[in-house]
Amino acid sequence: MREAGAFPRAVGVIGGGGHVGLPLALTFAEAGLRTVIYDTNRDTVEKIRSGIMPFAEEGAPELLRRALDRNLLEVSETSELMSQCRFLVLIIGTPVDQHLTPSFTAIRRVVESCAVHLRDGQVLILRSTVFPGISAHVQKDLEARGLDIGVAFCPERVAEGKSLREFRELPQIVSAFRPKTLEAVRDLFGRFTPEFIEMTPMEAELCKLMTNASRYIQFAIANQFYTIARDHGLNFDRILYGCRHNYPRMAGMPGPGFAAGPCLLKDTMQLAAFSQNSFLLGHSAMLVNEGLPGKLVELAKREVDLSTKTTGILGMAFKPNSDDPRSSLSYKLRKVLLLECRRVLCTDPFVPDPDLTPLAEVLEQADLLVVGIPHDCYRNVTFRQPVVDVTATIH
Repeated sequence: MREAGAFPRAVGVIGGGGHVGLPLALTFAEAGLRTVIYDTNRDTVEKIRSGIMPFAEEGAPELLRRALDRNLLEVSETSELMSQCRFLVLIIGTPVDQHLTPSFTAIRRVVESCAVHLRDGQVLILRSTVFPGISAHVQKDLEARGLDIGVAFCPERVAEGKSLREFRELPQIVSAFRPKTLEAVRDLFGRFTPEFIEMTPMEAELCKLMTNASRYIQFAIANQFYTIARDHGLNFDRILYGCRHNYPRMAGMPGPGFAAGPCLLKDTMQLAAFSQNSFLLGHSAMLVNEGLPGKLVELAKREVDLSTKTTGILGMAFKPNSDDPRSSLSYKLRKVLLLECRRVLCTDPFVPDPDLTPLAEVLEQADLLVVGIPHDCYRNVTFRQPVVDVTATIH
C-alpha cells in the first residue's frame, strides 16, 4: 500500500464547486491541507480561481481568498490531479428520476471516469446522500478493479448557507469497511470536527435518509394542519401559537410553508424505495408538501377571481435568504398560477434568474401577492394589495 506521505496533495473534492463540496474544500484548506477541487463546470471553476464565490455562503468569500493566497487550494476542470490526493471526497449522490426511483447512473459514471487516476493507498469518501448499499457497491467495484482503496461514507449534515460554522459545531457521522480507513477519516475530519458518531456504512446511509425524511414529514404535518384550519375558515397562525406557547412538547413543531430543496423529497423517496414502497408516511408527506402550491391557489380562488388578476410571487429560492432555486416549489406555484391568472410576475432579490421581475415592478403591477419564500427583506415592505402568506411571517 502506498504511504500517506507519497501523496503530494491531501484532499481532492470531486464535484467540489457546488453547495456541498466548495464549503468543505474551503474548510480543509483553512485547516492547512492542500486541497484540489475537481468540477466540470467551466464557469464555476473560473469564478473560484478568480476568488469569486459562485453562490452565497456565510463566511466563504474570506476563506476562499485566504485559501488561494496561501496556495492551499487548486481548481481543475479535469481529473488528473486526483491521483495525487490521499483523500478523495465524492460529492455525487443518488438522485431520483422522473418516476421518483433512485438512479445510480451518476455515481457509476463518476467512478468510471476517475478510475484511471485512482491509486492504491487512497481513501474514497462518499459525502452526498446515497441509496443504502451504494457504499458497499463502490468498495466492491474498486476491489474488482484491483485497487487497494478504502471506501468511507461520511455524510454532510449541515444547513446550506451555514456550512462553515456547522462543520465545527455538529457531530460528524463516520463509517467505513476497514478499521484503517475509519481511523484515517477520523484524523481527517478531526482537524475541525468536535465529535464523531461511528456506524457501519449502511447504518450511516439510512441515518442520513431518515434524518431528512423525518424533517420532511414534520413539515408535512404543519402543512396538513394549515390546510385543515383554512378549509374551515380558521386562523392557523393563532392555532399554532396556542400549540406552541409555553408548551414544551410542541416547541419543535415547524410552521407551514414550502418544503423544498434538493434533498428532502429526494431522500424521502429513496427511503420509500428502500422499504419496497411500504413507507406510507413518506408518500403521504410528498402528497401534502408537493400539493401545497395548488392548495394555496385553490384557497385564493375562493376569495378572488384570479382570471382577471396580475399575481406576483415573492421569493423563488427554495428557502429564506438563499440564492438557491433548486427544486423550489415557488416555480411549481408559478405553473399553477399561469393556468388561473391573467398574468404572473415573479421576483427574488437573491436568485440569479433573468426571467424574474424587480420587486418594485411587481409591487406596482400586481393585484395580488403570494409569498413563496419569506425572505427577511420582505418584512419591511408596505403592501397595497392583498397578500397570501402561508408562513404568516411577512403579512
